[in-house]
Amino acid sequence: MFRVVRTFGLALAILVGIVAAQAPEFAQQYAQRLGGAVDELRRQIASLDSDARATGNTRDGAVERLRTNPDALVARRGEAARGDIERLARLESQQGALSQAAGPLGRVVAIARDPDLPLAGATYRDYAPAVPTTTDGIVAGLLGFLLGWGGWRLIAETGRRMARPRRRPETTPV
Repeated sequence: MFRVVRTFGLALAILVGIVAAQAPEFAQQYAQRLGGAVDELRRQIASLDSDARATGNTRDGAVERLRTNPDALVARRGEAARGDIERLARLESQQGALSQAAGPLGRVVAIARDPDLPLAGATYRDYAPAVPTTTDGIVAGLLGFLLGWGGWRLIAETGRRMARPRRRPETTPV
């Protein structure tokens, strides 16, 4: 039985290591999508700014006029514009954090701290796994292996301690 448990733990550790080795590549693909999203939001907001200036408004004034318009369609576009402006600020902040991160593993940590969930979901759906040929990919794989193995050992040891028969105190006949 011990051999089966140990083999399962090793298989789990290898699986976690393989998955973890993909983290730097996922971070790279996420960063590429992030750049594309930031570029597109900047383009849309620049168009809004241009229209606002052409009508003698500021960006905030134009968004507020759109939001308070009695036409439901126009008001919804105003809400969407406000959401785009807020999202652009969040994505630019994350882009700054990624550019300041120390290497690919630092980018993985930066993304894990504050991911843009729609962007992460889209990255995951289109994710193309890569063979980890970089040092960071290999290190991430080894860290994942150690995490998987250590987690399994902790669970197995806890289960073994709980399953051990307990000794009953010996009583001496009187």
